[in-house]
Amino acid sequence: MSMAGFDPFSSLERMLSRGVPSEGGARSLPLPVDVYRSGDAFIVEVDVPGLDPQSLDLQVERNLLSISGERPARHDADAVLCERPHARFSRQLYLGENLDTENLKAEYENGVLIVTIPLSHQARARRIDINTTGGQAAIDTGSTERS
Repeated sequence: MSMAGFDPFSSLERMLSRGVPSEGGARSLPLPVDVYRSGDAFIVEVDVPGLDPQSLDLQVERNLLSISGERPARHDADAVLCERPHARFSRQLYLGENLDTENLKAEYENGVLIVTIPLSHQARARRIDINTTGGQAAIDTGSTERS
């Protein structure tokens, strides 16, 4: 018996792309997300085209970012063809301890929710000047001077 051609990850991907059943048998939509670093902040981009930004719910509690909403059906009649999913969706992202969740910002642009999460001041890279005095190097970190 040969296992050629078997890809367990494609089966998992097909299952996830259909959504995950939630309470009452309804399916929750998969929510595509990109996360990247830009300078001193992390950017989270979430595709939510066609939604009113007011229908989105964005919450942060400690280091957990939760994004949820619902794409309601726009028709009451029996659908002839329905490829755009209509359901509730949610996504949770665990944030690192070095992020400043107090200054998180969100905007909605062209169907994309953009969440900007700055690094905390302690986590940001900073330049340390090196001073030389009398042939011996002294490191100046911007803290109080010693005599």
